[in-house]
Amino acid sequence: MTKIPEQQQQQAAVRELDSMVEARTLELSALSSHLQSLAEKEKSELARTLHDELGGLLTAAKMDLSWLQSRVDKPEHQERLAQLGTVLDEAMSLKRRVVEDLRPSLLDHFGLPTALRAYAEAICNKAGVQTDIQLPEDGRAMAKDTAIALFRIIQEGLNNVIRHANAKHVTLQLTAGEEYAFVLEDDGQGFNPNGARASWPHGIMGMQHRVRAMGGRFSLESAPGKGTTLRVSVPATASEDVSAKDQ
Repeated sequence: MTKIPEQQQQQAAVRELDSMVEARTLELSALSSHLQSLAEKEKSELARTLHDELGGLLTAAKMDLSWLQSRVDKPEHQERLAQLGTVLDEAMSLKRRVVEDLRPSLLDHFGLPTALRAYAEAICNKAGVQTDIQLPEDGRAMAKDTAIALFRIIQEGLNNVIRHANAKHVTLQLTAGEEYAFVLEDDGQGFNPNGARASWPHGIMGMQHRVRAMGGRFSLESAPGKGTTLRVSVPATASEDVSAKDQ
């Protein structure tokens, strides 16, 4: 009986271990993609419920309040009803913000470029950050799963800029052709992307996973004091595959 050399045994063990790690990585990646998809579906359903049911209740309350205000004469009562009206207005405003955070209505009704422009301008203006936004205006149809995935990636990128970069200017460029590609660049404090990943701004790993799950490419360029540039591209055909699965 021929004895297998120890070195070959070690190599076989390493190959087996690599195979097990690769299989487990694929399983975890598939699970993560499933959970992200499930989370987006749940967010969409919750947004619809809040918009329809809670919105209906608040609207009815406003109508009843208006009815009461037209029939109450005492100034002190009118003052209390006016205060109640202010509270209801704040509740309706909060409901709109929550619904938009869960599922941007502009994304569903007007497409990715419009939703991105509105979100980028709103969050950057609030933070006092100047913007240069270059987006396609042709309204090209995009599968919903791809649109929401790209929106979430850019949303996370912009949030990282606002929270961590201390930037004064942000450039966002989106192009659509054989692939969807965007560049998000800021002039902030930057960081060392070659350092420990634990030091990366929150959400980058999730952004990477979303891109890779769609068969895309993800790159991050940064250096301390030099700002950060995020580049993402996703095959346009990937959205068609997703759309076909939904039909």
